Amino acid sequence: MAKHREYPIALKRAALARVAAGESVAEVARDLKLRGRLLYAWRDKVRIGGPAALRERGRPRKGGMAVGAPAVAAAGEGERRVAELERKIGQQQVDLDFFRRALRHVRERR
Repeated sequence: MAKHREYPIALKRAALARVAAGESVAEVARDLKLRGRLLYAWRDKVRIGGPAALRERGRPRKGGMAVGAPAVAAAGEGERRVAELERKIGQQQVDLDFFRRALRHVRERR
């Protein structure tokens, strides 16, 4: 079984700051002898849970985020979710209209 390496929060933040400043993920990963996907994973954690989501050790808290981490969705995710819910509401309205007509039809036949 492979042992997971643990990285200090300062290293994580410094690496992400370099990427945010415009350096390529590949270049930063090469300099720090890390895998690029690890940097992407850290970046995604920060986008979803804020800086507090970068934890060093220990068991993750319930809900997957550190205490006090803002529940901020990535840019565009909120709009996608709203569009998805609007489609769902529209489909439910179509279903309601169908069942209302069917019920009216059944009542008329009695």
